Amino acid sequence: MISPAPRIHTGPAISTLRMRLHTQSFITLLTLTLALTGTLYAFKLISSDSMTHDDITTAAILNTTADVCRALAEQEGRDFVLPEGSLSVQSLSKACLFTDSVKAFQVAIGVISLRNAFVDLRHVLDEEYHFDDESFVRGRRLITRGLAAAKANVKQGSLRAAQQAIGEIMHTLQDFYSHSNWIELGNRAAFSTLIRADLAFDNIADSNTPTCRNCVGDNCDNNVLESIIAGQKLTSGYFSLTSFSKPQGKCSHGGSADLTSQTEPRGGINKDAVDSAHGSLHADAARVATAATSQLLQDIRGAVGDEDFLRLMGISRSPTSSSSLVLCFVVDTTASMASVVTELRSLAATVVSSQSNKPSVYVLVPFNGTSFGPMMRTGDSDVFLSQINTLSVSGAGNRSEPRQGLSALLQALAGVPDSSEIFVFTDGPPGDSHLESTVTALIENTKSVVNFLLTDLSSAEAGDLYRSLAQLSGGQAVGVTEQQLSQALSLVSDSLSPALATLIQVVRNPGASETFSFTVDSSVQTLLVYVTGDSPTFTITSASGATQRSQEASGRLGSIQNVGNLHTVRLTSPLQTGQWQISVVSSQPYTLKAIGESTIDFFFEFVEVIQDPQPGFTVLDSRPQAAGDASLSVSVTGGSAVKVTEVTATQVSGSGAVRGTLEQTATGDYLVTMRGLPAGRFFLQLRGLNSSASNEVFQRQSSTQLITSTVAVSAQDDGDWRPGTDFSVPFNVTVGNGAGGTVVVRHLNDRGFATSFPSNLTVGSGGIAEGSGTLSAPSDTASGTGVVLVIEADSPGSADFNYVLVRLTVTAEVTDITAPTCEMVSVNANCTGNCSLQMWEFTATVSDGPGGSGVERVSVREARGTLNTTTVLGGAGFNVTLVSFTTTCCFGEVVLVVADAVGNVGTCFISSDGGRTLSLSLLPLWVSMVSLTVATTLYS
Repeated sequence: MISPAPRIHTGPAISTLRMRLHTQSFITLLTLTLALTGTLYAFKLISSDSMTHDDITTAAILNTTADVCRALAEQEGRDFVLPEGSLSVQSLSKACLFTDSVKAFQVAIGVISLRNAFVDLRHVLDEEYHFDDESFVRGRRLITRGLAAAKANVKQGSLRAAQQAIGEIMHTLQDFYSHSNWIELGNRAAFSTLIRADLAFDNIADSNTPTCRNCVGDNCDNNVLESIIAGQKLTSGYFSLTSFSKPQGKCSHGGSADLTSQTEPRGGINKDAVDSAHGSLHADAARVATAATSQLLQDIRGAVGDEDFLRLMGISRSPTSSSSLVLCFVVDTTASMASVVTELRSLAATVVSSQSNKPSVYVLVPFNGTSFGPMMRTGDSDVFLSQINTLSVSGAGNRSEPRQGLSALLQALAGVPDSSEIFVFTDGPPGDSHLESTVTALIENTKSVVNFLLTDLSSAEAGDLYRSLAQLSGGQAVGVTEQQLSQALSLVSDSLSPALATLIQVVRNPGASETFSFTVDSSVQTLLVYVTGDSPTFTITSASGATQRSQEASGRLGSIQNVGNLHTVRLTSPLQTGQWQISVVSSQPYTLKAIGESTIDFFFEFVEVIQDPQPGFTVLDSRPQAAGDASLSVSVTGGSAVKVTEVTATQVSGSGAVRGTLEQTATGDYLVTMRGLPAGRFFLQLRGLNSSASNEVFQRQSSTQLITSTVAVSAQDDGDWRPGTDFSVPFNVTVGNGAGGTVVVRHLNDRGFATSFPSNLTVGSGGIAEGSGTLSAPSDTASGTGVVLVIEADSPGSADFNYVLVRLTVTAEVTDITAPTCEMVSVNANCTGNCSLQMWEFTATVSDGPGGSGVERVSVREARGTLNTTTVLGGAGFNVTLVSFTTTCCFGEVVLVVADAVGNVGTCFISSDGGRTLSLSLLPLWVSMVSLTVATTLYS
């Protein structure tokens, strides 16, 4: 369940390890140590009787999201029916009416859960991350600081950074309920003090106070002293891998890996699993940890609002869209593009207005020969079109003039959600081609698709670069004339179809005559085939044997449109299921891609794994290693009926393939182990069975090309980064086979912050080079600003390189830690008879007090009605917000939620039976109890 997070405490060598970078070699050594002990419970992947961090995290997210959906439905006068049985991403998405956001929702849960697991690997030596060694004050500080950072991230639109921050603090929060004696003290509700910096934390056992006695044999049920329980004092277990010592009379964590558990008082108190020292309390600890995690999410919801909370979870629910689609244009505004920009204005309006599936986010990044940006991001299509209409061109008008196109593309890749589709419009060569490797790194890491629409491009070298980037991302490099641009924009419209999945993708360079097969299953509702190349000919054969040649604009299978070098085949529905074929004849390079709308798709991450005896993993933000095993976390969408049977890494150009070994870790989730990976670039191919369609076979493929490296790069990103200060990022480079030499180092951040990094490093013994760099945040940097840093390193004497992508956050120090308060002014209610015909209202004042950051958000839950707010200067010299709310008598109680500018949340209850008002608290009791009840239903 909740990981014991082993800790090393003594000895000068260990102190040195605390200060050093968390290197790959150190992880390997620590993994071996833990494996040999035979008792690492951290992050169980498969458990029939114990709950894991992933179980707790997923349950809390589903519970809280369901609560948001219920509240929104109530406000809109709709019925909301909670799905029967256990909640799942699929069932909840259907009930909440955001089926087009299923994959993005599942991805968001995955990011949070994997970052939760990250804590056990990165902070395995740091007791405060696990509430071990009675480190309560420091543990709470981690949670409250991380919570403030996550709220600020959401306000600035840095959602991936917010998800990662939430995952980390969830781990520490959840460990409290397993590693402390909170449950042994008789508590069965969440401890709100852990997420409230303003509440006193004074019930901790003194450092000199004994807390435990020896266990009786293997029975540790009653080893916490009666005096501790009677005094309701908090304690937690001590843990060490290398020392038997601990403070006299203190509890141990427990387990054979914990040497302190052999010192009196012997035994332990952890509740990580049913076979732990206090395993009889495991289920209670897990339930309360789930309720506490829900409480944390409810606090974030109160601070950012329901719509932004759903957006944080990958869910779009704007008035015009229920999808997570992103429309991103990167537009060249050099003078030679004048007529293209003019055409693009009208075409963009046509695309936006004609789409039945509206994007939830619109992004525009302009560039020219001397500059790029700033990036504009909005959820309003009118604002997006207005920005396009205000684009102006400049420059000499020479198509050979170099442009800052890759810089603009980098800004877009860092600023849009992962797996977005980006369209670059240009007619000239990049003047920043030195950024090719960094663009490549971001494409590989974010798995976004980049399409280039190239009008009259005269530079063959530039065309090759654009085509290479498009191919590795799974996009198209379309060469068209200005007159053909309107036809080519069908590519944009096609990308805005919901739930697009790739069935097959092929790159051939040089060209070759070849026949490719792929499977169409019944979940595929629309099928498009793209063939990009100079004058290829092809024939498509359906599952029934019907054919259509590329020369037939309209035929038995569908229609074919040729625009420049792009050939688009739109297959007629209903589609025949089974095996299809495409035979391509071309002596020139070409690409082939078949995509379709489907509820079945997959996403993946390469991960770093602790193997035995209990596996755990965290995301690898770089290329996998060329030597040795590779591991992936793979998740499939489509519901519990969808099962993965095969995951294969297949060479892009060639026949090399490696099939992985699958281990199902949860419904739809798999850990895939591969004994090596193909040489050169490769795709991931997935096959499976859909039991809801008579075990029908389905086939999917990754859009992004992947590659291994003989170099490993890792970085440390701990600590607070304030506006106006420098932030240090230690990093290291490990060269395969322990080879010496010099590695060239490059770095880039998407905000353009000033930096100081070494340009090269000397590889020392063991093939490791250590370095450190700094970034400087301007003093006016908004709190919550996310920064994407990419550090690259070349292998000595070869073209091979690797990178690490680090997501950082600049956060202002929060001095306001108290929640807003409310006072009742009046209640006007006479609720008798038919409630729908009777109205009641109340008036209240809310304020953040002297020195507070000010009330920023007021909202109402549990009722539908009319809310009005007016801010005035109060008598004490600070602003007061006057709140009035009118509703029908059918809503007898109203929950007023008030958030200040830094995210402190207060809640008060107001009822129609005389205006009973409860004191403000972080979270209404009913929320905690609902979360606890649902979690019990899910996992009892």
